[in-house]
Amino acid sequence: MPVACTVAGSDSGGGAGIQADLKTFAACGVFGASAIVALTAQNTLGVRGVEVTSLEMVVQQIDAVAEDLEPVAWKTGMLATPQVIAVVAQRLELHGAERLVVDPVMVAKSGDRLLSEAAVVTLRVALLPLAMVVTPNLPEARVLLELDSEAVIDPAEAAVRLCALGPRVAVVKGGHADGETVIDVIHDAETGVTLELRLPRIRGSSTHGTGCTLSAAIAAFLARGAEPLDAVSSARAYVQAALRRAPGLGRGHGPLGHLDVAGAAPVVPADLAALPGRPSR
Repeated sequence: MPVACTVAGSDSGGGAGIQADLKTFAACGVFGASAIVALTAQNTLGVRGVEVTSLEMVVQQIDAVAEDLEPVAWKTGMLATPQVIAVVAQRLELHGAERLVVDPVMVAKSGDRLLSEAAVVTLRVALLPLAMVVTPNLPEARVLLELDSEAVIDPAEAAVRLCALGPRVAVVKGGHADGETVIDVIHDAETGVTLELRLPRIRGSSTHGTGCTLSAAIAAFLARGAEPLDAVSSARAYVQAALRRAPGLGRGHGPLGHLDVAGAAPVVPADLAALPGRPSR
């Protein structure tokens, strides 16, 4: 079984971050490993606190996974500080991570800011040149390209400009735009191909962790040997299915349905007679 590793923050609510990534890896057919760079106290309503992992522990986690499990693909999510980003980039380059998906997580679904301006600069300079795929939404693309927050942005042009920062493929997600159709624009700098993925918008509040899920699914399909554009297309189809089967949990932005549990194994009652000192049924 191919291995993929996520380097990101933990989401105590289980909808995003490491938790979403590992569920996505399992659903997409790869073994998931992780390096946790921050703990967050959050639920579907918002983020209550963030505690960053020590740089030494970040290094130890990445090295331990890389030296033994040898992931075929990696993904990064919320990386918290400039120092963490720099260390992550240094270790991934040292271990020769080629199939790297960078999800430039900057703001939580609740609106809480997760990445400082200095961290954005470090991400742009140190991490993006290592990436095979980068997956910003429209607001994140503006920040990475140093555009004004109110600037009109052409997704196709943005994707090309993002690839100029280092990644082979840029996926500019269209979920923040209006309309009944979500349009993701993908540019592959190696082939020169720019294409659109058009999918019907699934209305509802269960959208927490959508970006984490997409980037993790892309990494999973890359680990399975898919070409980048095929990996993006397959991952987007998976996210669409996960949105449809969202379990409707929480009072805010709820999680996706990462695993298809329609055919879950039945609960089998324990054989109490087999336990010492217990009467038989």
